[in-house]
Amino acid sequence: MTLDALTIGRVGVDLYPEQSGVPLAKVSTFAKSLGGTATNVAVAAARLGRRTSVLTKVGPDGFGDYVRDALREFGVSAEHVGTAQNLQTPVVFCALDPPADPPLLFYRSPIAPDLTLTEADVPWDVVESVPLLWVTGTGVSTDPARGTQRKILERRAGREHTVLDLDYRPMFWPDVESARAEIGWMLDHVTVAVGNRTEAEVAVGTADPDEAARRMLARGVKLAVIKKGAEGVLVATSEGSWTVPPQRIEVVCGLGAGDGFGGALIHGLLSGWDPVRIAHYANAAGALVASRLACADAMPTAGEIEELL
Repeated sequence: MTLDALTIGRVGVDLYPEQSGVPLAKVSTFAKSLGGTATNVAVAAARLGRRTSVLTKVGPDGFGDYVRDALREFGVSAEHVGTAQNLQTPVVFCALDPPADPPLLFYRSPIAPDLTLTEADVPWDVVESVPLLWVTGTGVSTDPARGTQRKILERRAGREHTVLDLDYRPMFWPDVESARAEIGWMLDHVTVAVGNRTEAEVAVGTADPDEAARRMLARGVKLAVIKKGAEGVLVATSEGSWTVPPQRIEVVCGLGAGDGFGGALIHGLLSGWDPVRIAHYANAAGALVASRLACADAMPTAGEIEELL
């Protein structure tokens, strides 16, 4: 399959409470779903008709088998999902309390398989030729994945549609300064950067969306996308900046909304849309995910997005 997009990074199995608004200690039953930022983004783009694959690793266990099967069912190529021997496929528990910003409990010790990616795992011909490459901040939180992702960006050499999802998770880093140094290095090697205010502050030292976007553009980024929650999303290029209002919905689970946004961003970039149109479309995709339970399973179709718009 000729790919439209390759995403690189986290994968796991999400366990969602079937009781909402109660602490994790009081939950009695859970529902299983495919998860992980890079994985969810690949699924979201596939739902919109894009041919996607994810470069990641799982453990030699039943959950690893589930990941590969689920990807294929979602129309995502599992060709680049490797196996890390002696490690377990990550599991993530979510507590829907509060639903808008649920806390996560990660089981990724001693290290997650996706953070053991080496140069030998990389399909270098795909890295160089795929129309869109998606990398994440989590992917440089430790070696060997850190060095591998750096090599990938160097080989990509600033080709159009090289996208950095800032994806800052504090539990994966020793301190903010380390995250800023590593994520900041990647900003110099991508054409698009996307993240929320907190992630922008980690990356460039300010949570002010306009200033953060200016600093990203000064690093060579062509399109900066800063998600502002209930205030909408800021998109900025060398030609100007625009804030697109949010879609109003009743939140069921805020998890995965950013990944739905990411999949729609991929679709918009590959379609050649202008930044404002992309932001409207991606906002709608993220809102639909937030109105549903689960991540990968909640990613909307093009028809659903158009209907909401």
